[in-house]
Amino acid sequence: MRFTEILNQKTKDNDHNRTPLIALLGDSVTQGVFEVYQKNNEMKCVFDSTEAYSEKLKGLLAMLWPQAPVAIFNAGVNGGQAPLGFERLKQDVLPMSPDLLIVCFGLNDSYYGYEGIEKYTTALRNIFTTAKQAGIEVIFMTPNMLNTHCDLVGPGDILEPHGPMFVERQLGGVFDAYIDAARQVCREEDVILCDCYAIWKNMYEKGVDTTALLSNGLNHPTRKMHELFAWQLVHTILNN
Repeated sequence: MRFTEILNQKTKDNDHNRTPLIALLGDSVTQGVFEVYQKNNEMKCVFDSTEAYSEKLKGLLAMLWPQAPVAIFNAGVNGGQAPLGFERLKQDVLPMSPDLLIVCFGLNDSYYGYEGIEKYTTALRNIFTTAKQAGIEVIFMTPNMLNTHCDLVGPGDILEPHGPMFVERQLGGVFDAYIDAARQVCREEDVILCDCYAIWKNMYEKGVDTTALLSNGLNHPTRKMHELFAWQLVHTILNN
């Protein structure tokens, strides 16, 4: 059953239908990590889950279906990758029996270069297949772009080296290859695609400084840009 049908059923009969549940499986962006800074020779992260796209999505759905309040289970983890996501799916998500699973991986997986694509796609297939076998509707959301220049990376001998590494991954084609591979898996596994990466790329190609839209100058979108994820997810839910 499509998620919109579940929302409509809840709206028509609130007493006899359970609260619709969305689970999110992803990395630091999904969890709600924004700024990153260096302190006492350690990398520190600013966590702000109230500003993450999960909460913005919840608000938009409440606006559209006010009589069908949605519960969100956020299984995003800082540093998460698709293979670990598969383990978290089995451990944390499946016991919750969500109606809809939103998956977003790739930012950290791409660290392993072209050699890591097969491991990445295998993990995505495992996530998609397992969730669908459990009767869960699945959406794969492509992530944002990495930085394309290093001007906004914070100071420190830990942070600064990440800037050029991420630029090379983004502009050298590695990250594009990961996203293309994920899109192909979605086609083959008949998984709904919410292609936010395509929007980021289009903005970049039209002259937008997409790096300025990253709160840490590397890979975490600003709080405002999490709205793009939320709106695109609503658009995807409405059109599938």
